[in-house]
Amino acid sequence: MVTQEDKLRVLCKIAKVFNDKGIVWAVGASLLLFFLKRTDDFHDIDIMIAEDDIEKTKSAMNDLGQLQPPNRVNRYRTKCFLEYKIGEVDIDLMAGFVIVKDGNEYQCEFDKTHIGSIIQCQGESIPLQRLEDWHRYYELMDRPQKAEMSK
Repeated sequence: MVTQEDKLRVLCKIAKVFNDKGIVWAVGASLLLFFLKRTDDFHDIDIMIAEDDIEKTKSAMNDLGQLQPPNRVNRYRTKCFLEYKIGEVDIDLMAGFVIVKDGNEYQCEFDKTHIGSIIQCQGESIPLQRLEDWHRYYELMDRPQKAEMSK
């Protein structure tokens, strides 16, 4: 069983590589809620990346872990959605995140202005996406419990 400590160790490895390569990135979703003490649990590592950094990110992640087969969901039209495994830890990377609701596409852009704070984890800087962004995303995804946690 993969523990939270295992997942955080993997996140710190990713952070070192991304920070060294100058990738614009931030943690989002349930891991963001975990770091902000809105929940006690998270299942995987969700990372938003700037669209300009897609190729650098792919190169970095190919050195760290194994790319998983695409898993398309009709509710999203994200420009770049990559799933990796590092050991037993699942990592989702998104650039150009788009949520489809009621036939409308909602752009969920990400760049460095969407970084709300930076925390330290095992000596590495971990940027956290703005909580208000994820509140909007969870509302668009019809996930009321997560939307409430992100208020």
